Amino acid sequence: MTSQRISQGFVISTAVAAAALMLTACGPSQPQTQGTTTPGTNSASPSTTPASPDASQSPSSSATTPAGPALCKAATLSAATDASGGGAAGSVYMKLNLTNTGTAPCLLKGYPGVSLTANADGAPIGAAATRDETTPVADVLLAPGQTGTAVLRYTQAANYSDCTLTDAAGYRIYPPEDTASLFLPQPTSACSNANITLLSIGAFQPA
Repeated sequence: MTSQRISQGFVISTAVAAAALMLTACGPSQPQTQGTTTPGTNSASPSTTPASPDASQSPSSSATTPAGPALCKAATLSAATDASGGGAAGSVYMKLNLTNTGTAPCLLKGYPGVSLTANADGAPIGAAATRDETTPVADVLLAPGQTGTAVLRYTQAANYSDCTLTDAAGYRIYPPEDTASLFLPQPTSACSNANITLLSIGAFQPA
């Protein structure tokens, strides 16, 4: 009996000692785990922060993108015609030339507005030019001194029996998308009838 009690006591003591060792082993391990987590978190920060400068560069990149040349305006253009285009069936074909007289490049794109007028400050006479869409619209970049050209057709007013003839001093020309105009002196005959169209104009092309 005595040996059994001693044996049981020894077993219990051994179990208690083993449990104590396990608790002792678990106790220090917690600070070690927390200690390694903190450096790990700090070391991860530098690897994620470089993304911020890349994102901040985007606005500065778009801000430095050139806007491109402005549209040509009447204030920095001169107008002339070249009647070398010939004529057919009572019509005269000529080149309407606009030259960049400014100090910066500008863009000439589309159709000008053209009409006959009594004088430099006068109102249009009859109908304005219709668009001839035979030639497609193109971007015509004019450096200072360069010229863009469009085909202008004038039909003789005398071809129309119902034309109310009147004298025109020349052409009023509006560059594409401009509300200011140029006056091109070129005396000719016009029809004051708004239902008679004497002019047609094409899109600008490089000269």
